[in-house]
Amino acid sequence: MTLFLRVWLNRYLTMTASLTAYLGLGSNLGDRLDFLLQARQRLAALPGVEVLASSRLYQSAAMGGPAGQPDYLNAVVAVRTDLTPESLLNSCLEIEQQLGRVRQKRWGARTLDIDLLLIDNQRRRSAGLTLPHPRLHERPFVLCPLQELAPDLVHPVLGATVARLAEECDAAASVTCLGTW
Repeated sequence: MTLFLRVWLNRYLTMTASLTAYLGLGSNLGDRLDFLLQARQRLAALPGVEVLASSRLYQSAAMGGPAGQPDYLNAVVAVRTDLTPESLLNSCLEIEQQLGRVRQKRWGARTLDIDLLLIDNQRRRSAGLTLPHPRLHERPFVLCPLQELAPDLVHPVLGATVARLAEECDAAASVTCLGTW
């Protein structure tokens, strides 16, 4: 192998493509707004992650899980990242833990939840990660803020735009927009 080919191959193999990811943020315990603000700041501070945009803040009743939970504050952030989806997920889980997330009951109350919703048009299914998020299209509290950032983004499995999915689940009827944060 020639030196030129070795150098080119090395550069090619070490390059990472930049991905656009949409992350859903939610909180229904403690100072909900502060947890979301801290999550966004910590995401922006991650090496290989750049926060591109944030939706407005939304409030909604808890969906599923134990009865009597407080309302959630939700938002979506768009990021550009050089991290793999698995590395981004692990970083999000670390941020949740740093901000007091304790996993006791499925869909139970939490200080912070960060979900990987979509990463470009990737489809993945592994033990710890499914892309796109498997319940994205059923969740008004995700679709409303996501629609602000990427209304024409096409769901890679369902083939419908985010705007269409939001319309089909009547997303605006069950969430309240609280403005910028």
